[in-house]
Amino acid sequence: LKILSRITPPSDGYIDMLGRVGSLLEVGTGFHPELTGIENVYLNGTILGMSKAVIDRRLDEIVAFAEVDQFLGTPVKRYSSGMRVRLAFAVAINVDPDLLIIDEVLGVGDQNFFNKCVDKIMEFRHAGKSILCVSHALETLERMCDRGLWLDHGKVVQQERDALNVPVVTLLVTPE
Repeated sequence: LKILSRITPPSDGYIDMLGRVGSLLEVGTGFHPELTGIENVYLNGTILGMSKAVIDRRLDEIVAFAEVDQFLGTPVKRYSSGMRVRLAFAVAINVDPDLLIIDEVLGVGDQNFFNKCVDKIMEFRHAGKSILCVSHALETLERMCDRGLWLDHGKVVQQERDALNVPVVTLLVTPE
């Protein structure tokens, strides 16, 4: 996932991807703990490919989605993991990615925010965007995904597609 997110280069070969990628891999990835929430919005947005002008235009939407506006002047190191996820998700979805990569991070936080994230993911899905979601929460994956790939130690165990047969959303599940 870090290779697909362009965080880590591949040790061999290459990945050829077109389009913008938004990713939520680990709580706090792309955030600097000493910077405030608002400074991290600009830092993370820039890392994800947004210009300052685009971040300026989308700032109100990012802040509204994250629901951490009263803490934006506080260094992120003082945020709970749920607050960091809220802010990171709000930035990632406002990149307007062609591919959104999510790795287990939505398990952090309250149910209302989780539902809000799933609703946003479904908006992406219906807009024809691609979502790569890695999780052990099968009920959530069944709700969000129309195609599944189960891997065990790098080998495909099972593949599933829904009745629509449209591979818009892909999931990977690695057994514990």
